[in-house]
Amino acid sequence: MKMDLWSWISELPNSDEWSLDSTSELTFQLASSSESLQLKARRKFSSNSDLLAITFYVSHDEKALWVSDTCQVNSEKPFLPLVLQILQEIISRSPTAHDSIAAVCPRSQLQKLKPDAVSWILDSHAPESFSNFFNLIFLARLFWLCACDAPSEVGSLYFNAMLAPNLEAFSSAHAPVLRAFFVSSGIDVELAIMRTFGYMLTKCLLLREVGVGLQLLTPSYNNLGFSYAAETHGLWVLKGYAPLMAMTRAGSRSVSPVFETKESVLKYALAHQQIEVVIQLEYSVEVKESFILVKARVDNIRVHVAKLGFGKGEENNVYMYERHFPSRVRIWVGPEAGASYVSSLTLGRSTDNIEKETETQKVLKGSFGETKVPKMKAMTRTTTRTKARSWRLDQDSDGHVAIFDTTLCDNMTGVEVSTWQPHVGDDAGPNGRVDRDQVGQSFQKRYTGANRSFTKAGNWVFSEGLEAAKWRLNKEMEGSVLKWRIGGQVWVSYLPNEVKSSYFETRCVEWCDEVDLPLILGAY
Repeated sequence: MKMDLWSWISELPNSDEWSLDSTSELTFQLASSSESLQLKARRKFSSNSDLLAITFYVSHDEKALWVSDTCQVNSEKPFLPLVLQILQEIISRSPTAHDSIAAVCPRSQLQKLKPDAVSWILDSHAPESFSNFFNLIFLARLFWLCACDAPSEVGSLYFNAMLAPNLEAFSSAHAPVLRAFFVSSGIDVELAIMRTFGYMLTKCLLLREVGVGLQLLTPSYNNLGFSYAAETHGLWVLKGYAPLMAMTRAGSRSVSPVFETKESVLKYALAHQQIEVVIQLEYSVEVKESFILVKARVDNIRVHVAKLGFGKGEENNVYMYERHFPSRVRIWVGPEAGASYVSSLTLGRSTDNIEKETETQKVLKGSFGETKVPKMKAMTRTTTRTKARSWRLDQDSDGHVAIFDTTLCDNMTGVEVSTWQPHVGDDAGPNGRVDRDQVGQSFQKRYTGANRSFTKAGNWVFSEGLEAAKWRLNKEMEGSVLKWRIGGQVWVSYLPNEVKSSYFETRCVEWCDEVDLPLILGAY
């Protein structure tokens, strides 16, 4: 059953259930089976009888596990201290990516949240929307409490009776307030919160996969993850986060293999990853005599494969450095469905017509004279030069939607990594094993060397600036703010890098949102 905790908290000051004692308690049942987990609100009056204070407790079988700061009920925003405390405690416990700056630089430690970052969200969002946000952060705070600071039976109760029924809250559709909070609080807070969510979901999905409880967990877990889009300073920005285990396996034959016991550590390490993507499109608007010209080009694509965890005791474990790598990114942008104000779309890049340089050299040798056997020798040398690159760049269209597509290709075999499947079993051809070995060899040691396709940390950055796509809009749309569609699909693949293993897989995640396109003079 979905929680509605914020509604209960908001109604506490005027509740008729309080006793007449100067100190009394009300209880919200968080989870219950043979064990119980409760949130209790305790009311008391100070020496000034007009000042009412409420303190919250999380208790298990009458034993307090967590205590909140005191909330003054007659203040303008009585429960703002509670929200700030929960957020601050989530951020301070958040796992960091093993290779992040925050993991090594003392000056990267976050300072305390400013109340203004949360206060305006309380003012500008309906109680129902804020309730979804509060449920999210309360579940995250309870995760650290139950996983780290409570008896084991409390953790089991939390995963089965609280987290599993509320997993749907971790999808983009249920977190509009979270997006507003990220915009107001900045990227560092955003990463701390999203890595906590990713770590929580990873643990939950791991337990589901091995069949430890979680009977209420539904098959929709592949839709988990969070993304949002925004328009800012001439850019359309799409950000997306997805724990690896919440991504869909790509390809009908991409099934999870049976791991040998010695590879169980590899499976555990690969599971604790989160895909963090930033897609930036630069756009411009020109008002012509008879039409409006809108241009958009790829400014930046960044795909970060973050290793979630705390890094303690893992320095000498080679499996912990194995990770998936980006193998394809597909972006689309264009007007809203059914828009009639766009007259044409012009793409800015032709389909690749591969250039080949051929050099031919002919040598003719002969001897003439009085020899009985004439001698003549001819030799031809041919050299072919081609330009090879790891990433193929394409543009395409679907109606008036422009599509930018970047695909990782293996230079040795020519295969596209995101769609490649190793030949196994009866379907294996005579060269099946050779093909598998060749592709595997191409991507071993992939984070070292001068010709690597990724950064040393295993990430990928694209900033070559694909030629812009152009739309021509009807002149009468000048002065309006349009809604523009933006979306993306990201594929990540795994092949062994530093370890010996036959494991291979590709996973995919998809996001879609909308951004503003202002056609107002001076807005761009």
